[in-house]
Amino acid sequence: MLIVTNLSKRYGDLPIFENFNLELPPKGFTVLIGPSGCGKSTLFNVLSGATAGDSGNIIWHGDAVEYLRDISAYMHQKDLLLPWFSLIDNALLPAKIGGKDMIAAGEKAHSLFRQLGLAGFESYLPGQISGGMRQRCALVRTLMFERELILLDEPLSALDAITRRSLQSLLLMLQVEFEKSILMITHDIEEALRLADEVLVLSGRPMRVLDRFSLPGPKLRPLDDPQLIRIKNFVINLLQEELEK
Repeated sequence: MLIVTNLSKRYGDLPIFENFNLELPPKGFTVLIGPSGCGKSTLFNVLSGATAGDSGNIIWHGDAVEYLRDISAYMHQKDLLLPWFSLIDNALLPAKIGGKDMIAAGEKAHSLFRQLGLAGFESYLPGQISGGMRQRCALVRTLMFERELILLDEPLSALDAITRRSLQSLLLMLQVEFEKSILMITHDIEEALRLADEVLVLSGRPMRVLDRFSLPGPKLRPLDDPQLIRIKNFVINLLQEELEK
């Protein structure tokens, strides 16, 4: 579905990534994990069109595109909710910007609020609720873009462990229900092993794929599975070697 070939980006004399390649199948959940500062967020910025790439190709369902801005929904690490808007107004921003039917959009947003445990908080401001609830609202807003592809840049990293586990379950539920393809960045190896169909381990700059793992079995995998323990230890050692270079 998504094929990225030979994508490159430099800032002056500093190469961020060179000839980077990536494939994401329909309805796949691919997770990128790599050292801090290796270029993962820059990759997302180039894919989404927020930053221009220097060279390379992006293919979407067989057609070459300049970027994925009109194809993907991009959820950042910070929730980026507008503090003066209520939660429901924040969630409805994509529909307002896109000129959608606001009655239908409101019905969908309220349904998503119920699914994500936000029912009753529609009129609250972001500053009146917890970080986990803000991220749930940001996830609703992301889904309201109604895009087939979702880019997730460490969306759960600022949350406590219990809230994080809860939102991991919601991510998988919503992916299946809305048939989304997900490309996600994380620094949490266990999160990657629980959620992904495929994990790509990335190097430092210039960023490249060091290794990739296709993961078996149903999602939210038990982390005491011997195969996952072996993969986790291998990835830790691989990243540690990369940091020591």
